[in-house]
Parts: sequence; structure tokens; C-alpha cells
Amino acid sequence: MKDALFGGVNAAVLTAMKPDMSPDLDRMAAHAHWLLANGCNGLGILGTTGEAASFGLAERKQILEGLIARGIPAGVIMPGTGTANFTDTVELIQHARAQGCRGVLVLPPFYYKAPSDDGLFAYFSEVITRTGGGIAIYLYHFPQQSAVPFSLDLIGRLLKAFPGAVRGVKDSSGVYANMKAMVDAFAKDGFEVYSGSDEFLQTILADGGAGCITAASNTNSHWGGIVYAKRTGPEADAAQAVLNATRKAATSVALIPGLREIIARSTGDDGWRTIRPPHLKLEKAQADAVWAAFQAAGAIPLPGLGVKAAAE
Repeated sequence: MKDALFGGVNAAVLTAMKPDMSPDLDRMAAHAHWLLANGCNGLGILGTTGEAASFGLAERKQILEGLIARGIPAGVIMPGTGTANFTDTVELIQHARAQGCRGVLVLPPFYYKAPSDDGLFAYFSEVITRTGGGIAIYLYHFPQQSAVPFSLDLIGRLLKAFPGAVRGVKDSSGVYANMKAMVDAFAKDGFEVYSGSDEFLQTILADGGAGCITAASNTNSHWGGIVYAKRTGPEADAAQAVLNATRKAATSVALIPGLREIIARSTGDDGWRTIRPPHLKLEKAQADAVWAAFQAAGAIPLPGLGVKAAAE
């Protein structure tokens, strides 16, 4: 897809934390720089993988500002700004715009279950109107987590009512038929569809999607970058196979602590295991298993990162 603001591989970035569980901006920025140097075109911060719901508004602003202050270009950052109410959501979107971000990822209001499309349309109408424009809205379709899906009809209504405001969607449903339906219905008008699942990257690019925003890109972005650059052919196919294997490995345990374990072992930095409750660190058997699975996938050592630690 041409002219996609975040076209390509975007990592749903882990949020580094200090021992007291406050944001560790130096560690997180170093990881973000590594991602941009190893296959990532953009960075989705403070999404599900970034544990956004575990951070307050002031902390979320601090994280975005801290990354930019440490040299991460605002233009490559897509912050998650969705909350359960539209006033906080608007505040976070306006803050992201003020920092120079080009787009934000917005969950639906997720506390009240089974809202109607009319109710969701009214909610997003408030968000878009109160935000005042100047930044692209990306919808976050993750019904397994939010329990509030975006229907094709709702997306179509928003695009018609607010032309240019809603720029795309991250589909983390894991259902490729739904991603394809969004591409078929809206991509011709410039609507950017991003897979939240690594295994669909090559397919969605071929079908006219914009790329991916994935958790496992924290560890497999090198191979995602190859798929995005090559698209087809033996090298792209081999890289996609690594994406498939690493995604399977990452989801064989609790995803967020599992990815933290891989980064911790790859860097030799135990600080990456720090996580906010209700998430917990992996038990040793699980940690050993996910590390072995990444090794079997051919992903260890991670290119340019932690060769010494990986060899131990």
C-alpha cells in the first residue's frame, strides 16, 4: 500500500521498568533504537504488549515524552491512547499530537460489554470531534481482549462521517478473513490495515494491506523487515517461516513475560523481567521452554543483540 503512514513492520513495544515498576526510559529507548535499526519501520508503544492499561495518564505521557527526548523520532511512534472513557482518550491523543506523533491507536471503550454500533459510533464521534484533527486515528480491533469488536459497518460509517480522520486499523483478532474483508472494503480508499499477527505479514502485504503491528516484533523484527522488503521469493519465504515459528514460540507461554524473558536472556539484562501485576514473571521451566523454542526457530542469537548472552 502506497502512502501508509506506518507502512511496514511495527513493534508493539515492551515497556521497560525499574525495580520499583516505574518506567525505565533509558532501557526502553535503547530497545526502541535497536528495533528501528533491525527491521522496524515504526513503533507502537503503550498497547497491550506495552501494558498500557497498567499505567496512569501521567505515566503514559512521561513514557512518550521520554522516548522522544532520547532520540526516538515522534513520527515513527504510534502511541496507544484508548481508555474506557472519551475524556482521557482525547487528552492522550491531543498530547501525542502535541509531541509530533502522526497517528495513535485507539481501543474501543472496553468496560461496558456488547455496546451497539450506534453507541460506538457516538463514542468515536466524541473522540474525533473533541480531538480537533491533526492526527490520524487507528482503530484497535482486539475482541479477545476488549470484548468490543469493530464491525465493517461501523468502520464504514466512521469513514463516511469523518473523512480523513480514521486512517486505519490494527486487527489482532487472529482471523485473517476479517483482515482481508477490511482490506477489500476500504483499502482502495487509502485505509491502512495492519495485522496484529506475524504469521499473516506476507499474505496481507500481497492482498493490499499496510503491514503489521505485533508483539513478537520485539524479537523477530529482523525477519519481518526482510519480508516487507522482499515480499516474495525464497528469502522472503524463509523469513516468513521464522516469523511463524517465533510467533508460535512466543504464544506458547504468557506472551508479555515470555517476550521479556527472550530480551532479558538476549541482552543479559535481568531488568527486562520486571513486570507490573497482574502479570507475573515466568517460572523457570516456562522460561527455559520459550528460550529453547526461539533457538529452535533459528532466531537466537537475535541479530545485533546479545550474542554473548545467547551463546551461554
